[in-house]
Amino acid sequence: MELLLTNSPLIASFLALFTAQMLKPIIVAILERRFEPSMLVSTGGMPSSHTAAVIALATATGIIQGIGSNYFAIAVVLAGVVTHDAMGIRREAGKQAQAINEWNKILVKLSTSKDKTPEVLKTMLGHSFPQVLGGVLLGLFYGFLTPTFF
Repeated sequence: MELLLTNSPLIASFLALFTAQMLKPIIVAILERRFEPSMLVSTGGMPSSHTAAVIALATATGIIQGIGSNYFAIAVVLAGVVTHDAMGIRREAGKQAQAINEWNKILVKLSTSKDKTPEVLKTMLGHSFPQVLGGVLLGLFYGFLTPTFF
């Protein structure tokens, strides 16, 4: 357990992830003037917590192990996959869910049977470039800061 509590890359990742999740409802409150506590556990929104976590992991690993290490290489590849997924695949899946939800509304209006209403799909799945960039900046902050203290 003590080894986990002194593992700088792991601590940096968790701090970045936690901070990103805490910032999401605050940013929504400021920009949209509404309180949305569900943003604390949301997979979308500003900043990208997944991106923040993997960038913090890669940065802290690079500082501690060196940028020529295999550990850093693994962390960088993981960060690339996660960021690409956040901006690409998951974002597109969210757009598809939005379209399906719209079609379901139309089908419900046209249907004579009111027994079953389709499940509303979650649409906030991915991230825009600014949201991912916010995660990158947060991850870099914790990735550089954490090895100094842990």
